[in-house]
Amino acid sequence: MAIKVAVQKETRPGEKRVALVPGTLKQFGKLGVELMLEKGAGSNAGFDDADYESAGVRIVDNKSDLLAEADVLLGVQPLTAKEAGQLNKGSVLVAFMSPHEGDERISNLCKNKVTSFAMELVPRITRAQSIDALSSQAAAAGYKAALIAAERSPRFFPMLTTAAGTIRPAKAVVVGAGVAGLQAIATCRRLGAQVEGYDVRPETKEQVESLGAKFIDTGVEAVGEGGYARELTAEEQKQQAEVLANHIANAHVVITTAAVPGRKAPQIIDKATVERMQRGSVIVDMAAETGGNCAVTQAGKDVTHKGVIVAGPKNLPASLAVHTSEMYSKNLYNLLSLMIADGQLQLDWEDQVIADTCLTHDGKVRHEPTRERLEGGKS
Repeated sequence: MAIKVAVQKETRPGEKRVALVPGTLKQFGKLGVELMLEKGAGSNAGFDDADYESAGVRIVDNKSDLLAEADVLLGVQPLTAKEAGQLNKGSVLVAFMSPHEGDERISNLCKNKVTSFAMELVPRITRAQSIDALSSQAAAAGYKAALIAAERSPRFFPMLTTAAGTIRPAKAVVVGAGVAGLQAIATCRRLGAQVEGYDVRPETKEQVESLGAKFIDTGVEAVGEGGYARELTAEEQKQQAEVLANHIANAHVVITTAAVPGRKAPQIIDKATVERMQRGSVIVDMAAETGGNCAVTQAGKDVTHKGVIVAGPKNLPASLAVHTSEMYSKNLYNLLSLMIADGQLQLDWEDQVIADTCLTHDGKVRHEPTRERLEGGKS
């Protein structure tokens, strides 16, 4: 009998994405599984239940029934602790899991011997690129951040030659040259801005310059593990801030993307630097949800400080729910295709992608940093 793969409706405020879209149903059908969808799960992303039903997906009226039947549950946001406790014993959960928090949720997964896979733990290796949901969602976030900056700014981004004279292009600085930052740079360039980019990882210089932006060299390097930047020391932060301050003060638009997984976002722009900026300048702080890269950022709000607009958007990928759901659904399919064959679950623990992405299995926490954190909390 084929396993049942279920998709829940997201309940976190502001979350519009869904883990399965009609456009990927044919691909999921190749796995030989039975697909179930909680009623209305795709509605906020623009997909009706009928779009799924016509392709053979069974619509389930409520979450409790869905969880009771699911062999594999797909989601976007982490489950609540209560929902984690309702999953079938031995079932599989695939979603973003926030492994650095949610101790009760993780404990309940272990109690029910749920095998959970955290999409943020997908290893940064070549063969896992098509599964890397952090990157797919970050690309959308970087694009949206640039549009927010353009919308908030009282200036044109491109140079314009008009009968009233020539308007010089806006100057934009993008801090952080990961996937989100590079997409923000590319989008600002497409809009016509003069762009500078900065990252503590020196290998990003070529990527920044390949997009037509100028790389800011502060003399600080912070190469971390897994493709992320490591957290800077206080001295390094001071040096970085001093060099960046002049560039930021002269910019009309600043987009910050610096984040360290599981930790508070590093503060890169202090209040004094904000006060040096021209009135009407805009800062879009993509790290707002984890404390912000700017001293005056407030998550979920636009703050005007001394004439400078500081936007702290939350969950940017959800604002592009159609395409981010499509990308995320493909990420999930590519992961499940490593686990499911002929309608049956077959977990190969020798596969690095499966082993590294797993958070819990057989009543134990397999992700070492999470396990160490939980055990440390008990001592």
